[in-house]
Amino acid sequence: MEENNSIITLTDENGVEADFDLVCTFDYENRKFAAMFPIEQVEGVADDEVVILEIVKDGEGEILAPIENEILLNEVFNEFMEIFEDMADGEDDEEK
Repeated sequence: MEENNSIITLTDENGVEADFDLVCTFDYENRKFAAMFPIEQVEGVADDEVVILEIVKDGEGEILAPIENEILLNEVFNEFMEIFEDMADGEDDEEK
């Protein structure tokens, strides 16, 4: 897992751009994923909702692709929640 905490701009299929706070990237079953929170209002995404996309290599580098398989999405979300809780526990330890 890599903590990033950086701003990235994504463009949807309609050409609409939105900024996200990239929380981390992580591996799950030999695939790589990125977890992010919207910085601004994004249609179809709640303010406190995490967006998880798969990092896929294409001919020119890497792209972020939606996870189409519902079962895989649930598994990846659960993996992210474990990572996120560990990250939060680490921050709590640092504050003590």
